[in-house]
Amino acid sequence: MTTLAPLPDDPTTRVTRLAHRQVFDRQVLHDVLDAGLVAHVGVVRDDVAVVLPLAYARDGDALLLHGSSGGGLLRAAAAGAPVTVTVTLLDGLVYARSAFDSSMNYRCASVTGTCEVVTDPEEKDAGLRRLTDHLMPGRSAEVRASTRRELAATLLLRLPLQRASVKLRAEQAGTAPDDGEDRAVWAGVLPLRTGAGEPVATRDTPAGVPVPRSVTAAVEQLAGAGPDVAALGARGAGAEELSAGGVPAR
Repeated sequence: MTTLAPLPDDPTTRVTRLAHRQVFDRQVLHDVLDAGLVAHVGVVRDDVAVVLPLAYARDGDALLLHGSSGGGLLRAAAAGAPVTVTVTLLDGLVYARSAFDSSMNYRCASVTGTCEVVTDPEEKDAGLRRLTDHLMPGRSAEVRASTRRELAATLLLRLPLQRASVKLRAEQAGTAPDDGEDRAVWAGVLPLRTGAGEPVATRDTPAGVPVPRSVTAAVEQLAGAGPDVAALGARGAGAEELSAGGVPAR
């Protein structure tokens, strides 16, 4: 098994609030990115910070971002504007015995850098197929190939995972023996996960056409992407959690 180099302790990506939650294990970064479906991409354009949700995929030690070639945010990134990409997985709502001490369990990856435009036709097609299969596992093999016009209308960017950080919380609500709070008030964690409903075919799909493997694979993938609920019961919050206060911030 290949050992991945740890994430660098870069001042740009260093966590300053609740720094003990920062993780430098590159495999954890990969796991968070592989489990997410939507990235929020930020860029400064005309002195205004613009953040938009985009589909993405991890390709080795880089992120692939795609969108319309006419989109302003991606065109700014393609022109060399620095970007920050954030992927957040919300794993649970943490119910403490005060609103101030309530929190969230989460895994959050943040990547900062400058994107490279993917222009080689074969590399671009491969990248878009990888992105498709990240969202819908195996779908690229089930559908027709992209046309030249479709490829020309799509901008594909590659962002290296060189400057990245991961911050996570996977704990129970913070309590202390002498906090004076009423134990009759329920405290704990409500685990959350992204789930799939029943597939709904288009009206022009003939009756009897089976649901493809890419759909069932996506259902299975989502079912396995949630938090480790069993571990929460044995994982208490430290004393520092009592002053965490509200929604955790990066």
